[in-house]
Amino acid sequence: MDFRQLEIFTILAKELHFARTAKQCHMTASAVTRSVQRLEETVGHQLLVRNNRHVELTPAGSDFALFASETLEEWRRFRQSLDSRADRVEGSLKIYSSVTGSYSILSRLLGTFRQAYPNVEIILHTGDQAEAIDQVLSGSEDIASAALPDVLPASIAFKTLTFSPLRFIMPAEAGGIYEDVTRMRQQGRGEINPAQLPLIIAERGLTRSRLEAWLRKNQQKPNVYAEVSGHEAIVSMVALGFGIGLVPELVIQHSPLQDQIRVIDDAPELQAFQIGLCVAKEKLNQPAIRAFWDSANPSLFL
Repeated sequence: MDFRQLEIFTILAKELHFARTAKQCHMTASAVTRSVQRLEETVGHQLLVRNNRHVELTPAGSDFALFASETLEEWRRFRQSLDSRADRVEGSLKIYSSVTGSYSILSRLLGTFRQAYPNVEIILHTGDQAEAIDQVLSGSEDIASAALPDVLPASIAFKTLTFSPLRFIMPAEAGGIYEDVTRMRQQGRGEINPAQLPLIIAERGLTRSRLEAWLRKNQQKPNVYAEVSGHEAIVSMVALGFGIGLVPELVIQHSPLQDQIRVIDDAPELQAFQIGLCVAKEKLNQPAIRAFWDSANPSLFL
């Protein structure tokens, strides 16, 4: 059932004549008939009694005609409210995201938002995902795409849009690190122990804290080769063969280097990221920020 079917049935309920309805709807009478038949299948009741000379609404048809008319009117009012809101909302909106977040999260949000609110200027800054919430807390940015931290500041609102597992990665090409992982598998140690391999780790942020929590729990001391800023840099250094790394799966999916790395399937599984938007609660009363926040629908990521 869609709005076009409702429009056709509403006209037919007034005209009680297939040919006149078809003319108004710029379609054939047989197409009107098929539309009504699909509605009856959806509703589960006969909506019309018809023969060669006469068309009459059944009791269910009368009720459905009222429902269709009211639904179309609600839809028109809703569209008008969106149009008027789009005219009123203007100004600028500062958004912070990692490069991966701009591909995987913001690309699905900005197109729809720009169509609905063409008068809002988007100012996008990219950087380390670990700094996202701090950027919002400081007031430097209005909204940021971020991973939900273990402890969310009380002044910050967070909307979850999707989830991303954390994956240990290694170089795809045969070489030092690749051979080390292969040797550990051949020795039959079960899970690959990342603490026994050179690690490329994030300087700060949730990925690092999740890794450190695993190391403490398992009483492991890491063999850190390098600390870098940003998940994209971790992927780059792993692809070059300097060690193994830990990054969200979304980073791998959107990395231009994904063919040069490989997920270590038999490595420990750490807690997945909840990824979404964060904003200072006190800013949600600002029209442009509120409009973007409300338009961010998790269904876009299903």
